[in-house]
Amino acid sequence: MESTKLVEVVLPGTVEPEELQLRHRDVPLPGAGQVVVRVEATGVSFAEQQMRRGRYYDQPPFPFVPGYDLVGTVLTAGTGVAPDLVGKRVAALVKVGGWASHVVLDAADAMEVPVGIGAAEAETLVVNGITAWQMLHRKARVRSGGTVLVHGANGGVGTVLVQLARAAGLKVIGTASVRHHQALRDLGVTPVDYRTENVPARVRELAPEGVDAVFDHLGGRSVTDSWRLLAPGGTLVAYGSATTRDDSGSKQWPVLKILGRVWWWNALPNGRHAYFFNVWAGRGLNKDRFRTRLRADLTQVFHALQRGEVTARIAARLPLTEVAGAMRLAESGTVTGKVVLIPGA
Repeated sequence: MESTKLVEVVLPGTVEPEELQLRHRDVPLPGAGQVVVRVEATGVSFAEQQMRRGRYYDQPPFPFVPGYDLVGTVLTAGTGVAPDLVGKRVAALVKVGGWASHVVLDAADAMEVPVGIGAAEAETLVVNGITAWQMLHRKARVRSGGTVLVHGANGGVGTVLVQLARAAGLKVIGTASVRHHQALRDLGVTPVDYRTENVPARVRELAPEGVDAVFDHLGGRSVTDSWRLLAPGGTLVAYGSATTRDDSGSKQWPVLKILGRVWWWNALPNGRHAYFFNVWAGRGLNKDRFRTRLRADLTQVFHALQRGEVTARIAARLPLTEVAGAMRLAESGTVTGKVVLIPGA
């Protein structure tokens, strides 16, 4: 029998992982155009790590329920929703609210997961897969045979990105600590140890003419180094500021600095391009177009998984109630792939 109680994780403020709270309440009813999803898998992304510190660029006010994305089965549907959606496995990008046993969604935000793909596998590819696909194919657009540099190649986004890049016929240089190098080599990636090697110097050795694209989640000084490594006509895609995660002061400033540099670099007459990637860009302008693009891109990622071009890298599966340990593990920098939370476990 389906539980009538909802369990969710609440982030009450800038607390240690052990101070996250569990809250129980009744499962809500869906409104018009909405569905209630019984969550089968959600995950720990870099966004939640920043939110826990109050450092996320678009920080929600405390207290709130974290959880950037989710996969689950549609339990009930409100009026105006196609009844055949009930019982289907869907994925959703939500930014907050995913760390729960049940979530209410606008039906238009629920993206069907192909039959045969498990919930935890699908979860590794929602925000990470969409981000990787859009940065590679909508921003960088490097032709087959080109060379790209992926920082954090063993991370959630990085792992998907390097596989999509290899499937697109690209040579890939990836930064990671040495413990991850063999796994990267197995994917056809040339690894660089960011802890012991001079990354810009090593990349120049590997790509003397420069690289065709750099994907940089680090921010800070790394963004400038990344720009300088570009070949003529190359593209820098910055998508975070991981190096400032533990800083104090303005949470907007690190991103604003990157945005300022991107603006300046794009104004220079050198044929290179720079972007600051935000997966939510365009949603406020045209929600229907945004949803259509999201659905199309996630479908492409799922098809890549079905073809064997991408593997679902699950670092660990932990019950939702063990969220503190899950967050500690995700923040340790020792894992490959995504830490997945299983509400029903």
